[in-house]
Amino acid sequence: MIHKRERKYIPAELEIKWETLEPIYTELLNRDIKSVDELEKWLQDRSEIEAALEEDFAWRYIRMTCDTNSEELLQNFQYFATEIEPQIAPFNNKLNEKFIASDYALELDGEKFYIYLRGVKNALELFREENIPIQTEIQVEQQKYQSITGSMSVEIADKEYTLEQASVFLKDQDRAKRQATWEKITARRLQEKEKLNELFNHLRGLRHKLSLNAGFENFRDYMFKALGRFDYTPHDCYNFHEAIETEIVPILQEQAEKRKAALKLAALKPWDTEVDTSGKPALKPFQNGEELIEKSIQCFRNIHSYLGERLEIMKDNGLFDVESRKGKAPGGYNYPLSETGAPFIFMNSAGVFRDLTTMVHEGGHAVHTFLTADLELNDFKHCPSEVAELASMSMELISMDNWDVYFKDEEELKRAKRDQLFDVLKTLPWVAVVDQFQHWIYTNPEHTNEQRTDAWTQIFDRFGANFVDWAGFEESKQNLWQKQLHIFEVPFYYIEYGMAQLGAIAVWKNYKENPETGLQQYLDALKLGYTKTITEIYETAGIKFDFSASYVKELAEFVKGEMEKIG
Repeated sequence: MIHKRERKYIPAELEIKWETLEPIYTELLNRDIKSVDELEKWLQDRSEIEAALEEDFAWRYIRMTCDTNSEELLQNFQYFATEIEPQIAPFNNKLNEKFIASDYALELDGEKFYIYLRGVKNALELFREENIPIQTEIQVEQQKYQSITGSMSVEIADKEYTLEQASVFLKDQDRAKRQATWEKITARRLQEKEKLNELFNHLRGLRHKLSLNAGFENFRDYMFKALGRFDYTPHDCYNFHEAIETEIVPILQEQAEKRKAALKLAALKPWDTEVDTSGKPALKPFQNGEELIEKSIQCFRNIHSYLGERLEIMKDNGLFDVESRKGKAPGGYNYPLSETGAPFIFMNSAGVFRDLTTMVHEGGHAVHTFLTADLELNDFKHCPSEVAELASMSMELISMDNWDVYFKDEEELKRAKRDQLFDVLKTLPWVAVVDQFQHWIYTNPEHTNEQRTDAWTQIFDRFGANFVDWAGFEESKQNLWQKQLHIFEVPFYYIEYGMAQLGAIAVWKNYKENPETGLQQYLDALKLGYTKTITEIYETAGIKFDFSASYVKELAEFVKGEMEKIG
């Protein structure tokens, strides 16, 4: 069993309410610092209270998403968002000011604290007192997305299914069954169209006001600073979109034509994209959630004993919730527990191949959490998404050589690897669509619902529109953006998937060439947490932080070549 680390500064049994937190923050603010050693001790004490609060918030979020129908769990989450965070925010700003003003800040190890110092200065530049209540309202409002979508279900053959469970039928060889399922899922989503439009419009308004208060023209520019995007600009993102359009979309168009021919169809429809073209039943790598966890532990252990042991620790400590059920929030995540040094994995398994890749993806995040657990400051563990997603997406590819744990049949194993590599390429246009759509949304903050629909459609069409014929289902196509949780809950957290996907291909290429060296470079990079720049972390992994057209082309051709080798 694992336990929270022993506290050295705050009480071991600290009740999380402002009355008990305020004296701690006041002491930190008023403490007299007389040496660089005392400054480092002050940073460690501050880190300890931040880790305790992060873990408390993590459990409130985890429990709420595991049961979106519970009013009590929702209230517990909202209590932190409305009663704790607004009180802490001004103190954190004052503590940042105290740190930067300290005579000893410049005496800290420049290499060790460079990233941290940069982050503190960035936070000070962004902070506005008047934004605290707006940020609180955003935090509360955006959780309504999970409540709305978590309650969705459909009835198929007189049985109720969550949308994740129902999606299994989209892999059925019976085309009429696929169509009927797709139409039911789509109709259920469309029932909430206006409610989600209303929610999003409210969030968009709050986010725009936040950015104006902070001195920015729009929320896009505000978020680039808030996310600490020091290594690239919005213009670089547009160039990346263009590279994906030029280098990836034609490959996927070619694959779509092959799919259409294999299925003997005049046109691919939205319900024809998931079925296996071999005519065989859908891949079933496990029977239930427990088996998924056990097989994943074995898969990770076969890569390296350390990796398997991490997942086993999580299993022994009840740190998984993997089965789909009504009332559970959609999607999947790995949530680090800052004091415990382990994470919680949440997902919605429905017994399909995609659940396998979700598990190894979140497992990559989990390994990252363990590898950074002993870094000196809590902030050192807060990796930018470009690094966090490199951990997870690389693991999807590295783990493939050990998927015989899930597939005993050689032909099924080949099918799984082909599907995975196709998904690697398929991810990139969707990333470009979601990212470019958000650029448009927030640089056109006064847009109407109709204008937003038009913008989505134009962007989606530019990147292939999933390479299917949407005739007769235009409303469904126009509404696809509402499926993407990130747009509602974590705006602008998406282009990182594209950047990390390229990095993951490069990590996998190294691993294929030399498994021992490739794996060690990958683990060494993850151990750094956020103590180096993104570029330096990628270099430690033996790859480049590069999303130019030439690099996209090089890596896409490598993936295409590997697909051809599988046959």
